Amino acid sequence: MKLMADKQSSLLKPQFWLGVLFFGIVVYGAVITWQGIEDWLQDEQRLPVQKIVVAGERLFIKDDEVAKVIRQAQPGSFFELDVNKALAAVEAMPWVHKASLRKEWPSTLKVFLVEQVAVARWNSDSLINANGSLFNAELDGAPLPLLYGPGGSEQTALQGYKDMQQLLASSGLQIEELILSERFAWQVKLSNDIMLNIGRKEFIDRVQRFVDLLPLLAKNKKAVEYVDLRYDTGLAVGWKGESES
Repeated sequence: MKLMADKQSSLLKPQFWLGVLFFGIVVYGAVITWQGIEDWLQDEQRLPVQKIVVAGERLFIKDDEVAKVIRQAQPGSFFELDVNKALAAVEAMPWVHKASLRKEWPSTLKVFLVEQVAVARWNSDSLINANGSLFNAELDGAPLPLLYGPGGSEQTALQGYKDMQQLLASSGLQIEELILSERFAWQVKLSNDIMLNIGRKEFIDRVQRFVDLLPLLAKNKKAVEYVDLRYDTGLAVGWKGESES
């Protein structure tokens, strides 16, 4: 009974309630302070991303375009900026092959870019890089070879182009247009306007046969229109203005 009486007596003392009040003030102050710090950190005007530094060799990607994409995707402060979301926005740009982003205290974002390198046009509506990957970007007037083929065959077509071009380069010829049919038969238009009908089998050996016989064909005063290489040991030549011979 005495213990309970002492406890009740202590509760009635002003010092106890002053202690409770002080503790409440401390807790309330901590909450307000934390909320203020959080608001301050998220305030774009107080800690904005002041500099976006873009590095990497580029021909088509402009620094201001990269900065605009990042600020539109992540309009918040330096601390609020989500690097992964900003990276996804940058890598979605047409000419960006790969990118990396890094924050640098106190207000700088560093961006490193690897730009796409187009080696050919694919089916008139896409570009293809050296790895055989497709991407969509504007490239007006560039003298790129034209590759055509069924969906999913872009890497096969590109590798065939590379192999055949390596053989034809020794004769000073360039492939301007390559067609890979649904049955995976090859047809090629050269820079001298000669069409090569190569067929499906042993296309490297057949192109080599054409290269070997090209000096003989060049001796004829007539211009070659097409060469049909779909034979085991020979070829058929069509001369411009004449029927096949």
